Amino acid sequence: MMNNTFYSEILTDHNLHPAHKHELIGANFTHEGINPSCGDDIVLNLKIEDGVIVDGSYTGSGCAISQASADMMLDLIIGRSTEEAKRLSDMFLRMIKGNVTEDELEELEEAGALQDISHMPARVKCAVLGWHTMDEIIKQAEG
Repeated sequence: MMNNTFYSEILTDHNLHPAHKHELIGANFTHEGINPSCGDDIVLNLKIEDGVIVDGSYTGSGCAISQASADMMLDLIIGRSTEEAKRLSDMFLRMIKGNVTEDELEELEEAGALQDISHMPARVKCAVLGWHTMDEIIKQAEG
């Protein structure tokens, strides 16, 4: 389990210096995810070619957790197949529910810093917004 200082540093860094928060020219899939309970709003843009997420970005506004989680998610999924992205999403959602192994937690890299969100029920929807939005895009891409 990560200490609170490490969690705060990762969250702050991704929130203040997001690598993926911008428009994405050439995105072939876009989906908006909204958390009506708090107003978080993410528009996720993915460029998927031959079943591989070759690029991605997001725009929108919301709390530090929703924005940082989307940025961490994109760090993990860009360059991976949609199947792998779905597997990571499932792993992340299980982590938020407190049901993940240490190996899986390590595989989630910095996104694993959000593990303690499971103890903050009001913040769970913030953390999973980007991931659910990605899952919707993958359903579109596969459908």
